[in-house]
Amino acid sequence: MSGQADPPIRLIVGLGNPGADYAATRHNAGFWFVDRLAERYGGVFRSDAKFHGAVCRVVVDGRECWLLKPSTFMNRSGQSVSAFSRYYKIDQGEMLVAHDELDMAPGVVRLKRGGGHAGHNGLRDIIKAAGGREFWRLRIGIDHPGDARQVVNYVLGRPSRQDEEAIIRGLDDAERVLPDLVAGEYQKAMNRLHGG
Repeated sequence: MSGQADPPIRLIVGLGNPGADYAATRHNAGFWFVDRLAERYGGVFRSDAKFHGAVCRVVVDGRECWLLKPSTFMNRSGQSVSAFSRYYKIDQGEMLVAHDELDMAPGVVRLKRGGGHAGHNGLRDIIKAAGGREFWRLRIGIDHPGDARQVVNYVLGRPSRQDEEAIIRGLDDAERVLPDLVAGEYQKAMNRLHGG
């Protein structure tokens, strides 16, 4: 139908690894984001075995939105995402996956729909399990260590204080466009986020 607005975001998945050992690592930037949203909107994460993760429901400007943190470890994230999206009949275009992004500097946050996984194991597994790649992504810059052989240790390490502060500023920016996302106003969200 022409003129129809894009469907709103109904599910935000934060990617990360479960457990205290990983909580402060760069690879958990997606968890950081959904934790902040839960806190801001008064939601509480509860573990749910059937979704292989922790789930939280929030209401943003009168619209319901689910937050999900897979508890499967990064490379099995698709198991959790596909179980949840099937159960609640959430289409790929209604889903936002927040993840760490090596190819952008700390503090840079970008919104995009579709695309490949660029070597990110969480995205790779979601694409495989969901049978498609047309979901939205919130790419949270963490920078690159400069050497491909160092990537694993780098993403599983803690950012410097300066980088952490920059990442958190980026998450603040992303948090501010959530009302646009749950309203399906993606262009407006991108203009605000990418206009910096």
